[in-house]
Amino acid sequence: MQLPNPETLLAEITAKIAVQINANTALVGIHSGGVWMMQRILESINQDIPHGMLDATMYRDDYNQRGLKSEPKPANISFDVSDKHIILIDDIFYTGRTTRAAMNELFDYGRPASIQLAVLINRGGAQLPIVPNIIGATILLKSDQNLQLTQDTKGKLQLAIESNHSEPNHKMESHV
Repeated sequence: MQLPNPETLLAEITAKIAVQINANTALVGIHSGGVWMMQRILESINQDIPHGMLDATMYRDDYNQRGLKSEPKPANISFDVSDKHIILIDDIFYTGRTTRAAMNELFDYGRPASIQLAVLINRGGAQLPIVPNIIGATILLKSDQNLQLTQDTKGKLQLAIESNHSEPNHKMESHV
């Protein structure tokens, strides 16, 4: 399977977000890929927009099953969330559980006027009534496959499909 170029998808998402920004808009990236995307979006649109980041790991309803895969990142929401139109940014949308957890965490900071979800990839498989509003691409994957977004040392994004099977080095990558 040939994966789309994540840099192209990010440019398309940035254009869609840029037209929605007004004086009451804020961007919030979900660690890690959503934060990378948010930083690049902010650079591209070159406007002073309130922004923040969060790691929804501790708010997930399946935290007991998943546990911690790495050290949770601290949230950094330094603006008043109340009555803001939040554009929540994440890399891969799958079950909706990370999005639900991120919204729960956002409500700890106040009551937003609205929340929209922007994702690089919707991989199918939603388990909750949550859908992204802004999508770079939809790539339907099998349940034993994971889509990973990585960032190289120059800040360029790459996508790879990884199998959950015990087969070593079974990857398909985007060619950028």
